[in-house]
Amino acid sequence: MAQETEIKLRVSDVEAFQSGLKRIGARLAAVGRVHEWNVIFDTPRNDLAKRGQLLRIRVETPRNGPKRPKRERKRVVLTFKRPMEQGTEPMVPMHADGGYKVREEIELEVADAENLTKIFEGLGMKGWFRYEKYRTTYQLPGSKKWAKGLWIELDETSIGTFVELEGPPQAIDRAAKELGFSKHEYIAMNYLSLYLEHCRAQGIEPRDMMFPEDGNR
Repeated sequence: MAQETEIKLRVSDVEAFQSGLKRIGARLAAVGRVHEWNVIFDTPRNDLAKRGQLLRIRVETPRNGPKRPKRERKRVVLTFKRPMEQGTEPMVPMHADGGYKVREEIELEVADAENLTKIFEGLGMKGWFRYEKYRTTYQLPGSKKWAKGLWIELDETSIGTFVELEGPPQAIDRAAKELGFSKHEYIAMNYLSLYLEHCRAQGIEPRDMMFPEDGNR
């Protein structure tokens, strides 16, 4: 089972951040900008959430990048995440100011989101939270050995723009610093938690984290 180590950072000035990416030599990944439609599933008693687990179906639709055959344009990914098993040392230091999010992760590509949803519903689960975002992925060139395994993922959401840094802890720290962020700005929350925090701050009822219907994305 793979181990996912990542942080989020809030991007208040996208133009300045893009300049920072250019300055450190980050290159756009081949897939380009992708629209992600995500659905989180759980039992009526929220058994997965109570165990700190996540079961998600994600549909990815590229918005630009290399032209692909129509049948290949959409990608459906099933993801299961859970906390590190008890007694397992993640070997990742936690900072006093901010920490990494470290979880075990299983991810596989599937053929049909609709039929998989029917299977989950037949097992007594339901899709209880939906969220969408646009993700643009970058990597640093191979000449920067310290950045091996690092992914820089810029996420546009209805509650703001964030960047996820995923990879080895040392590479995360260095990339964050070179992009102008400090460790106390690290965010270890997922988008559901960020959305709920946003709703509390705005005094609005939580629903799904979606773009306005009339938004031009």
